[in-house]
Amino acid sequence: MRQWTVDAFAERPFMGNPAAVLQPLDAWPDAAWMQSLAAENNHSETAFLRTTPDPARFDLRWFTPATEVSLCGHATLAAAHVLFRELGVEARRLTFDTASGPLTVDRFGEGYEMDFPADPLSRVETPKGLAEALGAEPVEVWASRYLMAVMADAKTVRELTPDIPALMAFGNGALENGQVIAAALSDDGVDVVDRFFGPGCGVNEDPATGSARCGLAPLFATKLGRTNITFEQAYPGRGARFETELVGDRVLIRGQAVTVMSSVLRF
Repeated sequence: MRQWTVDAFAERPFMGNPAAVLQPLDAWPDAAWMQSLAAENNHSETAFLRTTPDPARFDLRWFTPATEVSLCGHATLAAAHVLFRELGVEARRLTFDTASGPLTVDRFGEGYEMDFPADPLSRVETPKGLAEALGAEPVEVWASRYLMAVMADAKTVRELTPDIPALMAFGNGALENGQVIAAALSDDGVDVVDRFFGPGCGVNEDPATGSARCGLAPLFATKLGRTNITFEQAYPGRGARFETELVGDRVLIRGQAVTVMSSVLRF
C-alpha cells in the first residue's frame, strides 16, 4: 500500500500541518490497525479513504496518534490533494462521506476550497482555572465544537506558554474536552491570529486546524460584520494561513497543500 505525507494549508514544504494519507482501499481495515498506523506516523492526523462506485466520492476517516476523530480539516485537504495531484482524479469536486456528514473539496485557484458545517456558538463564563492553564486571562470565552478563548490581542496569543496537562480539564462540556483554541483580532496582515491546543486528542498543539474554522469563522464574522475572514494559526516554527467565507450555516475554508513524501507500507 502507498502512503503520502502532505503539508496542508501550506504553500511550501515544512509549513502548515503534515498529514499522512493512505491510498484508497476497497474495504476498511481493522480499526485497531488504522490506529496503530496513525500512531506510527505520529502526525496529528492520518487519513483513510474507502472507494465507492462514484469515482469522485470517497468514505473518509481520520485518526490522531491516540484516537479516531469526527472531523478534521487539514487531513481532508491532504486527502483531496492526494486524489487530485498524486492519483489524477479529474473531477472538479470531490465528496467525502464522514462522521460529520458529506464534505466537499473543490479546486480553487492554486489550492482548494472545502465546504464544512458551521458550529453553533454560545458564550460561556470563563471556566475557573482556564486563565492559569493558558497563561493569560481571556477577554471572553465561547463554546462550539471546541472551547474558544478570545484574548486581548494577537501578541498575547503568540506568546502563550500553556500548561498542557492542565488544559485537559477544559472543553465544551461534551465530546471535545482537552481541546482549547486561543484567538484574537490582528492588524498584522490577517484578521485573526489563533492557536489550537489539543491534549484531549493526543496533540499538545496542532500546527493548522481546519475544523477550528467551523467555530472561529462565524464568531469573527459576527465581530467584524463581514463574511470573509483571514486567519493565521501561529504554531511556533511552522504557521498556516486560511481564508474563510461564511455562507449560511456552512464555512468555506480555502488553502493550499504540497506533497513532501511518498512511501510504501511493507506489511
